[in-house]
Amino acid sequence: MDKAEKQKNSPRPADRDIFERLMKGETIPPNDPQAYRMREASYSTKKLLVQMNNATDPKEIRDLLSQITGSEIDESVAVFTPLYINYGKHTKIGKNVFINFDCVFLDLGGITIEDGVLIAPKVSLLSEGHPVSPDKRHSLIPKPIHIKKNAWIGANATILHGVTIGENSVVAAGSVVSNDVPDNVVVGGTPAKIIKKI
Repeated sequence: MDKAEKQKNSPRPADRDIFERLMKGETIPPNDPQAYRMREASYSTKKLLVQMNNATDPKEIRDLLSQITGSEIDESVAVFTPLYINYGKHTKIGKNVFINFDCVFLDLGGITIEDGVLIAPKVSLLSEGHPVSPDKRHSLIPKPIHIKKNAWIGANATILHGVTIGENSVVAAGSVVSNDVPDNVVVGGTPAKIIKKI
């Protein structure tokens, strides 16, 4: 089979599953024929979120979060609701993770939270962005967020798409993190910069 035949027989980007394309970091234009699926999935997640955010039993909260993420949430994980997630299936949460009140996870680009992570109230993890150019701004740019072991994300901090927070590192309250954070440092400010080493 020559190159032209292979291209002819391979699925066009818009024919491939939109959630797979998001996890591969492909930009999704607003006129993508599968774009409606993101909104539908978000509404399905919202139904479970309403149940989870009104639950008081920690096990019930974990069970509902397991349904939202499509993966088992370990019994060592504590979540103080409300927690807001727009999709859920692209969020992975390790063991001994603590998530405090009123956090927002936009996870179409992927969010990985490793073991021992502390997430303070009102933290936003935003794995999705948009182009700066006005004529392309309604496109969605997914880039994964990775929070490594024992990191601590302070209250009201925002982690932007494509950012990795290093092992044991601390993000000071109110910071906006737009670049990777190395292991064993404290960062703070907008945009966040290294304040000191741990």
